[in-house]
Amino acid sequence: MEREQVRFVSGDTECAAWHYPGTNGACVIMAGGFAVTKEPATDLFAKRFHDAGFSVLAFDYRGVGKSGGQPRLVLPVKNQLADWEAAIAFAATLPGVDPARLGLWAFSLSGGHVIRVAARNPQLAAVIAQTPNVGGPAAMRSTAAHQKPLAMLRFTGRGIADAIGSLVGRRPLLVPLADKPGTVAMLATPDALDGPRALDPDNKHSNWQQEVAARSALRLVFYQPGRDTSRVRSPLLVLTCDQDQTAPPGPAIHAARRAPRAELVSLPGRHYAPFTEMHERAVDVQLSFLRRHLLDHARAESSNAAADSA
Repeated sequence: MEREQVRFVSGDTECAAWHYPGTNGACVIMAGGFAVTKEPATDLFAKRFHDAGFSVLAFDYRGVGKSGGQPRLVLPVKNQLADWEAAIAFAATLPGVDPARLGLWAFSLSGGHVIRVAARNPQLAAVIAQTPNVGGPAAMRSTAAHQKPLAMLRFTGRGIADAIGSLVGRRPLLVPLADKPGTVAMLATPDALDGPRALDPDNKHSNWQQEVAARSALRLVFYQPGRDTSRVRSPLLVLTCDQDQTAPPGPAIHAARRAPRAELVSLPGRHYAPFTEMHERAVDVQLSFLRRHLLDHARAESSNAAADSA
C-alpha cells in the first residue's frame, strides 16, 4: 500500500494525514470516530478505496494522534468541523486530484460531522456516513439504557469539573471511550466495547489513546447534526446497522429520508460490523456509490460538454 505522510494547516496548528496517491482523479477524505486515530479508523477501508484507484486523504483531528494541538484529547466539535474544512481545501491541491471529484467518508460521531460539513459544502461530489451518530439525545438514551445511574452521575460530575478546571488551566480530566456498565466512561453500550477488537485486533496502533476529555464527551449531548440533512445537496450514502446500540439506526434512517439525494443501506450487525463480519458487503456498497458519483457522473458530464462544444 503506497502512502505518504503529509500535514496541512488547521486553526493555529497542523493536522497529520496519510495521502494515498490514486490513479482516477477522485479523492476520498477520511477521518476516524470521536478520538479515534486515523490508522485503526481508516486503514481497512482506505486500502480498498486506494486499490480501486481512488486517492485517499486520511487525517487525525487536532489534539489526536500525530496532529498538533494542545491540550490533548480536548475535542470541541467546532474544531473538528474546521479540520474537515481544512482537509477539503488541502485535498483539492493534491497532485492528480480533480477538485470537482472530492468525497467524504466517516463513521460514528464523525459520520454525523460529514453530514454537517456537506450541508456547508454543496460542491462535494459524494458523502458516506457509516453508522453515523446524528443526534446526541438519541445516543444518550441508548447509553443510559446500558449504564448505571450512579455512573452517569459521576460522568456528568467529571465533565463539569473538567470544564471548570479548564478555566484555570488545569489538565483535562480524561474518561475512557468505552468501558463496562458501572464505570465512568463515555460509552457503556455492549457494542462500544467491540471497538478495540474491530479497529485494532492486533494491538499494533499504540498511539491510539482510548480516552477523551470529559468536558468534550459531555457536550455531545447537545450535538444534533442530523438536523442538517435536508440541506445536503451532495449525493449522500447513509449506512446503518440493524443492531447498533452506540449509534441507533432509527434516527439515522429518519435523517437520511430528509436528504434530497440520499441513499440508505441497512446491514445486519452491531456498530462495528462494517469493520468485521459485514466488511465485504460494506466495501461493495461504498465502492459502488463512489464510482457512480465520483467517476461515472464525471465522465457523463465530460461527454456532455464535449458534445455541446462539437
